[in-house]
Amino acid sequence: RAYLDNLTAIGPRTVGSPENEVLAVNYLVEQIKAIQKESTDAHKISVDIQRPTGSFSIDFLGGFTSYYANITNVVVKLEPRNGAEHAVLSNCHFDSVPNSPGASDDAVSCAVMLEILNTLSKSSEPLQHAVVFLFNGAEENILQASHGFITQHEWAKSIRAFINLEAAGVGGKELVFQTGPENPWLVQAYVAAAKHPFASVVAQEVFQSGVIPADTDFRIYRDFGKVPGIDLAFIENGYIYHTEYDTSDRILTDSIQRAGDNILGVLKYLATSDKLAKSYEYRHGNVVFFDILGLFVLAYPARVGTIMNYITAATAFLYLSKKLLQPKTRAIPNLKKFLATFGLTLLSWVSALVTVLIVAVFVSLIGRSLSWYTHFYVSVFLYGTTAAAKLILVHTLAKKFFYKNVNEQYLGNTFFDASLMIWSIALAVITQIGLCSAFVCMLWVAFPLLTKLMAHKEFSQKGATMKFVMMYMLGMFVPYLYMMYLSWNVFEMFTPIMGRSGSEILPDVVLAGFIVVITIVLSSYFINFIYLVKSTKTTLITLTTVFVVTLILVCSGIFFPYSSDAANPKPKRIFLQHTIRRFHGLDGNVVKSDSGIWINGFDYNGISHITPHVPEINDTIRTPCEEQAPFCGLPWILPVHFMFRLVKNWYLPAPEIFPRSPIDFKLLSKELMPWNSVRLSFEVSGPSHMSLYVRPHEGSALSTWSLGDGMPIASLGGDYFVFYSHGLQATPWHFWVELTAPEKHSDGIVSLAIAAHYFFGEDQKSPQLYALLERFPNWTFSSGWSCTYDLFVF
Repeated sequence: RAYLDNLTAIGPRTVGSPENEVLAVNYLVEQIKAIQKESTDAHKISVDIQRPTGSFSIDFLGGFTSYYANITNVVVKLEPRNGAEHAVLSNCHFDSVPNSPGASDDAVSCAVMLEILNTLSKSSEPLQHAVVFLFNGAEENILQASHGFITQHEWAKSIRAFINLEAAGVGGKELVFQTGPENPWLVQAYVAAAKHPFASVVAQEVFQSGVIPADTDFRIYRDFGKVPGIDLAFIENGYIYHTEYDTSDRILTDSIQRAGDNILGVLKYLATSDKLAKSYEYRHGNVVFFDILGLFVLAYPARVGTIMNYITAATAFLYLSKKLLQPKTRAIPNLKKFLATFGLTLLSWVSALVTVLIVAVFVSLIGRSLSWYTHFYVSVFLYGTTAAAKLILVHTLAKKFFYKNVNEQYLGNTFFDASLMIWSIALAVITQIGLCSAFVCMLWVAFPLLTKLMAHKEFSQKGATMKFVMMYMLGMFVPYLYMMYLSWNVFEMFTPIMGRSGSEILPDVVLAGFIVVITIVLSSYFINFIYLVKSTKTTLITLTTVFVVTLILVCSGIFFPYSSDAANPKPKRIFLQHTIRRFHGLDGNVVKSDSGIWINGFDYNGISHITPHVPEINDTIRTPCEEQAPFCGLPWILPVHFMFRLVKNWYLPAPEIFPRSPIDFKLLSKELMPWNSVRLSFEVSGPSHMSLYVRPHEGSALSTWSLGDGMPIASLGGDYFVFYSHGLQATPWHFWVELTAPEKHSDGIVSLAIAAHYFFGEDQKSPQLYALLERFPNWTFSSGWSCTYDLFVF
């Protein structure tokens, strides 16, 4: 706890700032040296401060290239007295995003690692392998420090596995959401050693699909180090992740203790495991893994899962075909009836989805998006009731008009079989695709099938309804309990993400979609009861009433999306950049310039809730796109332009800014190369964070450059983006670009822009930016900085 409090007391630790490069580094080294003094003779502790320079390309956020200079890593190696050939790596990062104390992301992980180092160093038993603790100082700069370590540090060669400690929320339980690639022995190590397991292969497949706009150092160790590992993250309360509210007092001691117990157990297990030394022998095969209510983890090889899934699906198909095709004389009428119920079930699902999405789009269009952001129950009352009512209505109408005189028990049976068939098909298809998450479908086939077979006699006897219902509920208990547990974790993770997913995505549509899917899943084996009960009138009236009342309240604006509640804030995120832009012509002279405060609302609502408080921020100051410039001539810190529509950007005119340490951008040379190519060499000096944007003109092409692996990677939209950062005392940045040029190029061959971002120090906020930020309501988290933007044509 003391480690965490002291580290966050330093304040925001942005790469390049004295807080990150000096104060945090000094504090960590001081603590490590104190631990070193107390260490027993069984261990040897070595400390190294690494300041790497390097470059790489990454396909995250649509693809871009990263360049870093003189950033900081604090690396500690704990090994037996006589040394060790192999090592396990534990990784945290001590830097934070600008304007946030970064307690959960990721100071708490560094505090946990210091305590683990302390505990292991005092043990009288030597470890079999070394443990390398990497306190990395540039993760928020899109994974730069981990790249510097794994590609350049001498200890990196001995790393055989790693544990990465991250955050996507503040406190709570830490979820294992990525493992591998392959290397099933790592999951087995976690299962054997973690005292309080919380892990899900579903989370892994969701995260790796790219639907969550985030990434971790796991990617760097996997892709550049070819090392397998385990990725853990705190996921609770993502509403205040990357905000000023991410403070140490919000992280419960229980949460720190729990994480410490788990990570210490797993690190110890790996550092004493024979498999670590021969990890390449155990590298093949994926694992299906999931925890049961946080009590223990079930894990088995994916190939075993595939066999189990196919056997389960085959058993269900066999049961259904036997039922439908016997007696042979009734086979065709049975099939026709079955296909009708199958179609009707699918129709009810599709109509529920369409109805709910229409409501979600309507709510978004009238400007009431995210009304559930602070009050989650609103989403259930609005979308859950609609989905349930539509499902019940479709089947009630079918019962009344389509199945007028059909035996109720027969209908109940047939609709059960239709749901079983749909789940069996889903199980077979998802298994065929190769997703380990197919185990969820397996639960929804195996348990209902067993229940049906066991309760079959009860169902066919009159008067045994109550007994049947009890047996039915008991048989469904496992899949229902697990689905409720999984759904809650999904909502806990995804609901806060909707507040930072940009202005392109309709959050109500996404959340409504989730709710419909979960309603369909949970009701799939209860649809048959609609045909067994006398009337659904009361249920329908109740659900409709709840929906109508909630919709009226949502439309009236009573549910305000954001909250400034001190104990549980749910702020609206806004980024403000006081910018000066200069557009230079071919002759180097300024053709056009302007200055203003560029404003980005990080969610779909834009600034509609801000205008009443700051009237000059309104829809008359929407940002125009400078078509001739890369990335619309805007100083994006990252290539996230695809997440924001230009109609959801605002540019408030403001006086010019004059940074005390302005950017210096020079063309050093222009060389003609073979194959009609031109090489342009540049020198740039400026603040710790700069963005380079490149757009080859029509007929020209960027063929190679001195960045990354030499192969330029275009971002979404076709322009090229380079993220640059440096620590202290960095020399000017030198780079070159090579372009193939057409014979005639009167308007130049390339537009090249550079933005300088001032995230800390005296240049960070202008008086005008300070004054504007003061006027923002207390339910916002407004992160502001100054920047300059210069466009050149060559």
